[in-house]
Amino acid sequence: MARAESGPDFIEALARGLDVIRAFRPREPVMTLAAVAGQTGLARPTARRMLLTLADLGYVRAVDGGFELTARVLDLGMTYVLSRNLWEVARPHLETLVAQTNESSSIAQLDGSDIVYVARVAVPKIVTLAVTIGTRFPAMQTSLGKVLLAALPPAEAERVLAEPSRSGIVPRWQPDAGQRAAELRDVRARGWSMTDEELAPGIRSVAAPLRDGSGRVIAAMNVNVHAAETSVEKLTSEYLPLLLHAAGAVSADWARYQAAPQVTVPATA
Repeated sequence: MARAESGPDFIEALARGLDVIRAFRPREPVMTLAAVAGQTGLARPTARRMLLTLADLGYVRAVDGGFELTARVLDLGMTYVLSRNLWEVARPHLETLVAQTNESSSIAQLDGSDIVYVARVAVPKIVTLAVTIGTRFPAMQTSLGKVLLAALPPAEAERVLAEPSRSGIVPRWQPDAGQRAAELRDVRARGWSMTDEELAPGIRSVAAPLRDGSGRVIAAMNVNVHAAETSVEKLTSEYLPLLLHAAGAVSADWARYQAAPQVTVPATA
């Protein structure tokens, strides 16, 4: 059955294939045909054809007990990251910030009501939730998400937050509309955000916006610490100034990158 939101140019088969890829969840690497069909709402024969097609393309493989994704799926996300060139611009500044703080630092962008991590330099520490490129969390309970939501007009931020999260995480903090609005007003006023165990126990972080040459917020950058090791005072008095400096440097480099002439090298025969 065609989707309600589909138009004349909508390719239902492509959408179903992407639904099958998204059906695989963290900590559930192997899924049976029945589980995939149930997760996607597809009939079992349709789900089977999708899985076999994705297997032919190298994105899934059959294993004992069902199917699992292959590492080739990473190409889909990394193509986006690399095409934006944000990683190349930000990497030296992320590495410097991590060396200064001995704490992990990440960059994320908004996708519906979630954030998605697009760049990260990590230090080996035990944390409540594992983070890799492509990890998504509910935006409102993260410092990165608060910065990105605060960059939107208030009505737009509420519209975005009304979308269901696809992260699979149930945050500790469940703010009502008034609390959300007040928090985002504060972030807009001071230009940075903080979370203190709002997403999960032990996770405390500060974040700052990354901007393009026009001043538009294109992403957010954070410093993440363990609450048992680093106090709010240390996070805001010592690490926040370093983060703001790094975020400003990334923004300046990104603006210069945008302004530079883009040279296309012709293909040789």
